[in-house]
Amino acid sequence: MDNLQTSEAVIGTGGRSRPRAALPALCATQITSWGIVYYAFPVLNPQIAAATGWSTTATTAAFSGALLISALTGIPVGRILDRHGPRAVMTTGSVLGAVALLAIAQAPNLLAFTVAWLLAGMSMAATFYQPAFAAVTRWWGEQRVRALTVVTLAGGLASTAFAPLTAALSEHFSWRTTYTLLAALLASVTIPAHALALRAPWPPAPTPHVRAADGNRSVVRSRPFLLLAAALTLNSFAMYAVVIALVPLLIVRGFSPTAAAWALGLGGAGQTLGRTLYASLARWTSVTSRTVLLISAGGATTVALALVPGPYPLLLALAIGAGMVRGNLTLLQATAVTDRWGATHYGRLSAVLAAPATIAGALAPFAGAALARELGGYAPLFALLAVTSLAAAVLAAGSGHGLAPTKARQRNAVRL
Repeated sequence: MDNLQTSEAVIGTGGRSRPRAALPALCATQITSWGIVYYAFPVLNPQIAAATGWSTTATTAAFSGALLISALTGIPVGRILDRHGPRAVMTTGSVLGAVALLAIAQAPNLLAFTVAWLLAGMSMAATFYQPAFAAVTRWWGEQRVRALTVVTLAGGLASTAFAPLTAALSEHFSWRTTYTLLAALLASVTIPAHALALRAPWPPAPTPHVRAADGNRSVVRSRPFLLLAAALTLNSFAMYAVVIALVPLLIVRGFSPTAAAWALGLGGAGQTLGRTLYASLARWTSVTSRTVLLISAGGATTVALALVPGPYPLLLALAIGAGMVRGNLTLLQATAVTDRWGATHYGRLSAVLAAPATIAGALAPFAGAALARELGGYAPLFALLAVTSLAAAVLAAGSGHGLAPTKARQRNAVRL
């Protein structure tokens, strides 16, 4: 097996061994995993509630529970990735994801539906961006920004591909049959891709930077890390609440579910477009200034969606603009640890940084639906979310104080 792994790997800079098919495989699996496990739900949720009699608040709470489990599971998954690499983790996660979707499709009651989503949350932790980013960061080293961009460019197409596909399937089949078909597609794409394409030897961790030489505990307790984590947490809540609430916002404004699904899908195309701009943004801005800029831009698109009732092409443009910002924010978070503290403990540090943000994202669908009811509609909800983004930008502005990266790290932060 070792000889086979070596023969199927290429040697990159610094003697790093990479599987030939890793990057295209991760692109395909990110599109499929995000598209099916995440983006299918907001499209199918109205049909689920109508067919079962379960409230949308209850079904959304089950989905939020999956995201919460993903956040909590992500930290031990990060430790395993640092030590052993992504192949076993991501393959197992793919199997869990397919099983979870089949369980969701067959759930006889709300309790079983919720338990199945919690299993899906474990799959998310093992297959979504964090493990993929850990693999790319270790295998590609100083060339990681370009490789991360490629993976996230592909991942940004998840909603573009699967929101309209899910809507089309749901027009011809029940939500249970739709989820069954999607589970089969998830298994056929992601299980073999992860099992066969991620077989290169796992490189040793790079030598730690001076500031990280005492391990990662001091980093986690530092003021820049805590402020950055707080900013990303607030921003994650606002961003994911907007994603899940976009479809009901447009339906309430008189647009069809299919038209709303297309708006969600084209927002994914905006993510892909936005990510093509991140390299230039990183070249001309500091890590702190671009964090503030991107979070503020997200708040601007959110308040615009709150205030603009139509027409539909204008709302599509705003959805695409919001997607462009989300796309850049994904890359920002993917590089946040290495830009500031190096790549030595990337798996664990990125998981710790992402955990509260993922928890906030988990609570966002449920909390967003509840807040919309209390505030009297989705437009006031979007206005509140814009204020949340503004608060996140203020925290991000303070996260750079006391952070003085070495010249080598500054070069690595923008090297393409």
